[in-house]
Amino acid sequence: MRKWNAVVSGGIMLLLLVHMVAGALQTAGLLGGGQKWLKVVAWVMLALVLVHMIIGIKLTIDTLRTVRESGVSYTKENRLFWLRRISGFAVMAFVVCHVVIFLGKTQNGVFRLHLFAGAELATQLLLVVSIAVHVLSNISPLLIGLGAKRLQKLLPDLLLILALLLLAAGIGFVLYFIRWNTL
Repeated sequence: MRKWNAVVSGGIMLLLLVHMVAGALQTAGLLGGGQKWLKVVAWVMLALVLVHMIIGIKLTIDTLRTVRESGVSYTKENRLFWLRRISGFAVMAFVVCHVVIFLGKTQNGVFRLHLFAGAELATQLLLVVSIAVHVLSNISPLLIGLGAKRLQKLLPDLLLILALLLLAAGIGFVLYFIRWNTL
């Protein structure tokens, strides 16, 4: 099950990269809102996220069952485990906000939301932060699960790319907020 989770996570990461770049371009006004492939990417990624969430919940339940049966929890030593689980649940909460907020409409080739005020911007920036925490805490096990042999060489490059894309996503949200509230 962990191998499947690694494969699903890899798929999510690839689709997330495409979604972040296209979304940042779209919210900044550099890409029109009528591309149907963007919705397909988003919905496929959401389906993979739900599969990832179900697998994560199952693995968490298995771990908690083992802890209960053994009677030893090693709470202090398992902080990274809990960081991964809590950040995953934070991502899910903010993904729900993201989906609700971005169920806008395309009018004359321009993507329009119903509202994008301060609270919406805050939830989207928290989504970016929670994704960063979740990915950063899970990147090493993901690469190991996918069989990456040169983990030490790949990790800094992957983290740099991720940091740049997350920065672009955050800037895209801020630019969209500014455009929404000034136009």
